[in-house]
Amino acid sequence: VIFFISFFVLNANADNKEKIINNLKDTYNLSFQFEQNINGKIENGNCTIEYPKKIYCSYKKKNKILVSNGKSLVIKTTSSYYRYPLEKTPLNLILDKNFLINKINSSEISEVQGKYFFFQINENNNNINIFFSKEDYNLVGWQVEDIYQNLAVTYIFETSINKVINKKIFVLPKSN
Repeated sequence: VIFFISFFVLNANADNKEKIINNLKDTYNLSFQFEQNINGKIENGNCTIEYPKKIYCSYKKKNKILVSNGKSLVIKTTSSYYRYPLEKTPLNLILDKNFLINKINSSEISEVQGKYFFFQINENNNNINIFFSKEDYNLVGWQVEDIYQNLAVTYIFETSINKVINKKIFVLPKSN
């Protein structure tokens, strides 16, 4: 009996992993609303991701944007401008669809609150938890330590997949 239960659980988990992977393979870009909690400080806005490694996020408050052109990451507000090599940030891994697919293939799938699947990824001193919906297998968020060792949890919702996007949004903004 234990063997049969284990067999069915393993098959169900393998099937769920395959559905998540197929969904990622079919995703070329996604746009979404987000809520981000960094050590209790909550920010929100909207983002567009284009694989591989491009992201544009506009925050609702503080006139803040975050942009990656695939090589560098810029965070700009009206009073500050920070530029980082993308490869030095956890977003380098999160925005790399092929990396995610490979890691999901070789990772254990877990569940959270009966609503989400998640995978724990440890790579180059980055600890990333990445979450997918049990309902439609879409990406719903991630949890990382940011470059300042702050715990950052990003929840995404109202997601649109493979829509026509303006690629000019991924051009890095100039400093103030």
